[in-house]
Amino acid sequence: MSAEIRTARASDIDALVALENAVFDSDRISRRSFRQLIERETAETLVAEKDGCLAGYAMVLFRKGIGVARLYSFAIGPGFAGMGLGRLLLERVERVSYDHGRMMLRLEVREDNARAISLYEQNGYRRIGREADYYEDGMAALRFEKTLRGDVPVGTRVPFYEQTCDFTCGPCCLMMAMANFDRSFVPDPIREIRLWREATTVFMMSGTGGCEPFGLGVAAYENGLSAELFVSFYGALFLQSVRSEEKRRVMELAQVDFRTRAEQYGIPVHYRSFSIDDVRAALAAGKLVVVLISGYLMFGKKVPHWVLAIGDDGTHILMHDPWIEDERRETMSDAANVPVPYDIFMQMAQFGRDGLRAAIILGKPDAP
Repeated sequence: MSAEIRTARASDIDALVALENAVFDSDRISRRSFRQLIERETAETLVAEKDGCLAGYAMVLFRKGIGVARLYSFAIGPGFAGMGLGRLLLERVERVSYDHGRMMLRLEVREDNARAISLYEQNGYRRIGREADYYEDGMAALRFEKTLRGDVPVGTRVPFYEQTCDFTCGPCCLMMAMANFDRSFVPDPIREIRLWREATTVFMMSGTGGCEPFGLGVAAYENGLSAELFVSFYGALFLQSVRSEEKRRVMELAQVDFRTRAEQYGIPVHYRSFSIDDVRAALAAGKLVVVLISGYLMFGKKVPHWVLAIGDDGTHILMHDPWIEDERRETMSDAANVPVPYDIFMQMAQFGRDGLRAAIILGKPDAP
């Protein structure tokens, strides 16, 4: 009897747990996690049935708003190896990912799993990286990627850095740009906090201080980059939810200081909404663009968030997002060099009731 590939159901959980325990010695998915992932809107679990037995499964995750799917877990039962089930499951995962509008599929695999590595390579996957000490037992992971739409692999030389604090997305974008234009620069948590202190408005929304565009532009200039700002309106920013008059006063003074210093440094400022053509033109000129987005579309939180636009493939903006959601089992594959369709990118790139658009174009220092 040929194998059937179908979507997993809650009634499959016992068999999935048994298969997980039979295949993996560590890094196992728990019964509770299987249930959550089967029910999650942004995940899909496929199972392979053969002769009435659950012979294998594949679980793929879809981060909202981006063009990448990630193969989170993949297993073939010990008694079903060599029957071609892995290839069938992988083909179905690719089809499902394509149907979800994804342009590429990424995955991690143990460096010592020769059988799985061979399967991926034989099916057109490219190795894009290695992460040491990735698994519970200390084994490294190899990262692979396959383009599902188009024939040209999407690559980048811009280093990726994951933020270590909830409020340092802007400084992390600056560090990635600094590392891109100066290969001797290595981002680290100490510089991350230093840049935050240099660019922060002291208090943002109801939590820890964040960074606004003028602060980031000034910090970029003072750390050796050229900067050019787009801000959709003039005046104090991010004050809608600030109820304390004292906190509002401090934020306004900090922003006045940043605007004054930007003017003194001769940083160009455009008081208008940037367009997708502005971003594309900057990238075509070899620059990078720090863009303010709302976190709602990607991870369901109405918070201001900075990402780094690093490339343009003709239909997507490629970006590094320094935020990786551990709670959703994300890894760098979900956040680094991810393609976002132009229209979705511009939907993301506004914040608040006023639809604030802000961006900082970064490049090498201007020639004297």
